[in-house]
Formats: sequence, C-alpha cells, structure tokens
Amino acid sequence: MEKFEYFKSKKISERVTRVYGPAGELMYLVEGSKQAALIDTGTGAGNLKAYIDSLTDKPYIVLLSHGHVDHAMGAPAFRNVYMNPADNNIYAEHSEMSVRKGFLEMSMGESFKQVKEEDHIPIASSESFKPLLPGDKFDLGGINLEILVGAGHTPGMITILFVEERTLFLGDACGIFTFLFDKDSLGLTSYEDNLKKLEAQTKGRYDKVYLSHGDGDAPKEMIASVIEVCEDIKAGKSDDVPFNFLGEVAYIAKAIDPTMKRTDGGLGNIVYNKDKVNL
Repeated sequence: MEKFEYFKSKKISERVTRVYGPAGELMYLVEGSKQAALIDTGTGAGNLKAYIDSLTDKPYIVLLSHGHVDHAMGAPAFRNVYMNPADNNIYAEHSEMSVRKGFLEMSMGESFKQVKEEDHIPIASSESFKPLLPGDKFDLGGINLEILVGAGHTPGMITILFVEERTLFLGDACGIFTFLFDKDSLGLTSYEDNLKKLEAQTKGRYDKVYLSHGDGDAPKEMIASVIEVCEDIKAGKSDDVPFNFLGEVAYIAKAIDPTMKRTDGGLGNIVYNKDKVNL
C-alpha cells in the first residue's frame, strides 16, 4: 500500500506553491521577498504547519477565504490568521469535531481509516483571528495581494488578486459547481451583484484563475460565465436538475455529465435555492 501522506505540493510559478490536502482541498502558499502568505488551511487533519514550514523559511500570514470545514479547520495551529468576521458563526459550526470527521470520511472514503485521532488539530475559536475585508492589501515583497469581494457561497467569502502574478484566486467563490443553496449563502441576486463588482474591479488585471478544488486551474472567463448562469436562472432558462446534499435539496442550474462538466459545453455553474433567487 502506498504510504499515506496528508499533504503534497507543486510549485506552479516562481512565487506560488499549490498544496494538496487529504480531502481534495487545495491551498496556496504565495512567497514574496519579505514574507509569505498561506491561503486556506484545509480540514484540520495532519500537521499542516510543519508541512508549510518545510516549504518556506520566510515568516508568513494565513488568509482564510471563508470559514467552511474544508478551508479553515487547520487555522488554530497558526499565528497571524485573518478571516472575514462575517464567517465567524460558520467557522464555529464547522469546527465541531463531528462535522470535521464526517466531512473527511465522506471525502476520503477508505483513506479516512488512516487518519489518526491525534492528527486532528484541536478545536479553537476564531477570537484570535484578525479581520480580513475587501479592500485590504498585503505587501509580501515583490508581490502584492489585494483582498476583493466574493460573498455568496458564504457571507464572508473573499477573493484575492495576486497583482504581479496577474492571477485571481476565486477559491469557492465562483467555479464549475458553485454551492449557493444552504442557510448561510447569499441569495442569487446579491451574489450576482458581487460578481459584477468583482468583474469590474479586476477587468484587465489577470490572466489566470485559481480554484480550491479539482485541478485548481480555470479559464479567466469564469466570472463572466457564472454571471450568465445567474441571468439564465432569473430568466427561466436554467435546467434545474435536482440535487441533494446532506439532506438539503437544491437545483443545479445547468445539466452536467458524470465528470461535473456542463453538457452544453459551458464553463461555470451554480447549485442554488429557488427560494433565494430574488434575495
């Protein structure tokens, strides 16, 4: 049997390393000449801090894109953690060990049996986190990060522009299967408004897009594609394929094949709640 490893990584540019977590979640280490930034901390299984320390000798901050179980649960192992306070309640709910273990078991399958009890990072509150808000900027030395709007998937979701890399980190904010249906997500109309703000703020400023799942790469047309899906939903032009996730019923806007790609050849997609279209 192949040796079980919690984390793997791949350097995808001179200044960016993609880190692969045990449940398929992706994290990003961005290094400047003065300091580094780790974007997201995964599920809280495994010693992520030791792994990141092995990748860089620079001091680093931690930026959480949002408070979900597969993005923020490793945060208690770090100092200098930033998160939008709008996600504090979500973070608290997802920090429960039963939620964390349940997600890992669902995502990892048989591999979950190799996760040791002592390898779960202990639960901790978000009280020590520093606020992370659209408009914030971080100078890492030779590369600047701009925090931008991204709310929808969660009320505190942020996106990040790697300015000199001409790269936009969308994370879970906008992608091929954007979750926008649970009790915490914004309504479709509010989400579309935020996407249009993001599109305006970043127009002509990036050539690449990074996501938090799959292979991590997406075309730069992703935002425009998902805005179009929003418009199709409001115009009654969506396919509305029923979707059940952990007991919650929602609808996939555009029909997909078994690989989750749209059958019409389109790019972005949304899983949404019909009761929240006009919110």
